[in-house]
Amino acid sequence: MWGVKLAMHNGCSTWAVCLRHVKGMRALLLMFLATTALAAESGEKHLLYLSSPDGSQPGGFGSGIMVFDIDDGHRFVKRIEVPSFKDGGMRGFCANAKTHCAYYTTTTRLMGAFDLESEKVVWERRYETGCDRAAITPDGKKIYVPTGWWQRGEGTGWFVADAATGDVLKMLPTGIATHNTIASLDGKWVFGGAETAFHVWRTSDDTEVKTIAPIGERGVFPFTVNHANTRAYVCLGGHVGVDIADLESGKIITRIMAKDDEGKEITHRTHGCALTPDESELWMSDQEGKRLYIFDATKEPPVQTGHVDLSTGGHGWVTFSLDGRYAWCHTSDVIDAKTKKIVATLKDDAGKPVCSSKFIEVVFKDGKVVAVGDQFGLGRKQ
Repeated sequence: MWGVKLAMHNGCSTWAVCLRHVKGMRALLLMFLATTALAAESGEKHLLYLSSPDGSQPGGFGSGIMVFDIDDGHRFVKRIEVPSFKDGGMRGFCANAKTHCAYYTTTTRLMGAFDLESEKVVWERRYETGCDRAAITPDGKKIYVPTGWWQRGEGTGWFVADAATGDVLKMLPTGIATHNTIASLDGKWVFGGAETAFHVWRTSDDTEVKTIAPIGERGVFPFTVNHANTRAYVCLGGHVGVDIADLESGKIITRIMAKDDEGKEITHRTHGCALTPDESELWMSDQEGKRLYIFDATKEPPVQTGHVDLSTGGHGWVTFSLDGRYAWCHTSDVIDAKTKKIVATLKDDAGKPVCSSKFIEVVFKDGKVVAVGDQFGLGRKQ
């Protein structure tokens, strides 16, 4: 009877159509129940931690960390107040499973560590140079911190900080503006994006082993790398596209451009690109065009296959859940990475859509942090 009422409501005129409606809803229900059961069986909780306010775009409401339950339709769970977030917008947000801490940088030259289990601030430090989007090594010992896209000249570059205290251990000077940082998943390398330059350091002794320049078109823009640390995808400054660099030879292999509906190159800046965890796709952000463009990354060079229309514009960003099921970006949209459909909207405790480009996935089991995602969409193919 329930199926008949549903069918009539949707204008069904035959039992066959009615049956299709019932089967479709049954499939969705089974999918939801299977996901919930899997999470319950493993004893794990998959949560999205979103920091606000974003120092690069509006869209956050209030200050602190908003937590969403990924396994329960991205339902709002709680807001954690962090007093220092009121002083300035967030510049970066990364985490480490070994230290069970999230590390944040702000526009007011502040960097701090927040214990995800106790929900308390462990330490905070201010740095004269400033601090931008940083990265922590997988062993939880060192944080590599760029001095910021707004700084040039003497004293600019990256500094290496002790993750336990925030003490500066070493300076890695560049003399040009610095912005984004990735620590490789195997812990051997740190990659830094500067002003049309890409830097590679060996973490064992912080020696710079490679600089690829020029790369990109202009400015300082995000990038991502594959799991094998052999390819870097660096966003362009004047078009929606990326330069693909061979990290072994230190040379740019190719430049790929997204095309609009008329087949034309898009003269917007690209701020954000990401590999799906299985490295089958490369997604890139068109912030002005309110789209994410998708490329088949199994092809050489990658081939454009489609796009996702977003609800709003914004700073530009994109990354994925650890299991590859969801894509998150600079909007409140939650995207099913397989179907390319928006399946949920992030809403705060007041029910308002909320967004940020500074967020991470955190996995808990029995109250302990067992895994964390990354603010960049890193390739994880083994």
